[in-house]
Amino acid sequence: MERIVYLDGQFINESEAKVSIFDRGFLFGDAVYEVTAVLDGKLVENEGHMVRLQRSCNELQISLPVTTEEITTIQKSLIEKNNLNEGGIYLQVSRGSAGDRDFGYPSGIKPTLVLFTQARSLLDTPKAVKGMKVITIEDIRWKRRDIKTVGLLAPCMAKQAAIDAKVDDAWLVEDGYITEGSSNNAYIVTQEGVLVTRPLSNDILHGITRKALLELAEKEKITIEERLFTVAEAYKASEAFVSSATTFVWPVVEIDGRTIGAGAPGQVANKLRKIYIELAKATAE
Repeated sequence: MERIVYLDGQFINESEAKVSIFDRGFLFGDAVYEVTAVLDGKLVENEGHMVRLQRSCNELQISLPVTTEEITTIQKSLIEKNNLNEGGIYLQVSRGSAGDRDFGYPSGIKPTLVLFTQARSLLDTPKAVKGMKVITIEDIRWKRRDIKTVGLLAPCMAKQAAIDAKVDDAWLVEDGYITEGSSNNAYIVTQEGVLVTRPLSNDILHGITRKALLELAEKEKITIEERLFTVAEAYKASEAFVSSATTFVWPVVEIDGRTIGAGAPGQVANKLRKIYIELAKATAE
């Protein structure tokens, strides 16, 4: 059965969805996106995603074609039309099509808005139970990683490098320091029990899940340090993990072939995943 998707004001079958070859999202990657998790047929932390979407659009001078409140209504309609219980909703806004290809921002064109659902298991996942193995590779992305653009070729290359190395993901390294994972924020827990993650800047995505996890960690009296950390420091950590909208928390048990801690998901990662999911279920709308 085909999914029902949303494209520029219409709910249509996915096979009927068409976008111009002159759309700037296609030609230039001139577009931004968000992914909101869905649990029990409800949106998880969607308000935060809408705030970040608006920020990304503002940074690139893209005008949303509808309000964020209208987007939320569209998301809920897609959940209902596709009988989605668990998974995510992908949303993309491109600058639109001017009918030809030119580098400068065209004026007076309508942005293209696309949304679709993706059914997947978020709660019952082997990586949350067994942990992930990652490699480290050079971070070759552009300098505005805080803007959630669709220019994801470098993260795709990182994911493929991980696949080729027969591991689960890649952590990106710049000037000797971990920035983040290929599609997630990265964390370590020191031998002293301190939770360390890179501070917000243009160097990393301002993760919605990251924000909630740090607030939960603070409530649990876990010491937090938002600072740079090296690959060598990560090797010596007692724990490591990642977070994103649809993974929540996934422990990392191996980095570059080196076992992290006991080689199994650690206490901090497991605790934060548990209480985050409890929060997500309680506050989903």
